Amino acid sequence: MAKRYRLLTLPIRHQHAMPRPIRTIIPDVPLHIIQRGNNRVPCFAHTSDYLVYLDILRECAHDSDCAIHAYVLMTNHVHLLLTPGDGEGPSNLMQRLGQRYVQYFNRRHRRTGTLWEGRFRSCLILDTRYLMACHRYIELNPVRAGMTNCPADYNWSSYRTNALGTDSLLLKPHTLYTNLGSDQSTRQAAYRSFFGIDLSQDMLEEIRYASNSSRPLGVAAAENTESDKVQLATALPADRKN
Repeated sequence: MAKRYRLLTLPIRHQHAMPRPIRTIIPDVPLHIIQRGNNRVPCFAHTSDYLVYLDILRECAHDSDCAIHAYVLMTNHVHLLLTPGDGEGPSNLMQRLGQRYVQYFNRRHRRTGTLWEGRFRSCLILDTRYLMACHRYIELNPVRAGMTNCPADYNWSSYRTNALGTDSLLLKPHTLYTNLGSDQSTRQAAYRSFFGIDLSQDMLEEIRYASNSSRPLGVAAAENTESDKVQLATALPADRKN
């Protein structure tokens, strides 16, 4: 039986203004997050920048009760796949992470001003059929960008941990991942097998559209025109689905 959740929603502003996409967060349901550099400027200029970012991410994820399942750090943007323990976790995580990293980056590179492009973008993953697709979408980003031919050759993603067993203090596997096999090597082999099949163009476009418009993957969002809100009626927790 599906669980019902009380969703966090934000009212749409003046009807003649361009409203921000409404971000919906459900505790214990995975979320795909994208954070871009302001005007697409590089957010990482040196190896130490990537290392510092990941260290801050680990601390902030722990403090914000967010389990990180996958990530990729590109030159000018970041993808995260996480499950929040409460509705405020992702916003708290991204705010603390952004502030601390910008302070470091500005000191390190003797610059001032903002680094990130305003608020982060995100989409709920309400159907676990999309969860592994998002894993692949995130970890194959360097391949699609022409930076490498194999995700294992890129240093700044979660692929080596999820697929090859490289140690990580940051990642916490989702239940769907742990259900891939009875032991670590079996899970990693099953995970690698997913990367032998390209994501379809339809799937790529669906993930991109949902992420950029803050719409959920798996369950359609419905507009409530009377209250000027976007709500989801019901959702099944990700770790309770088959």
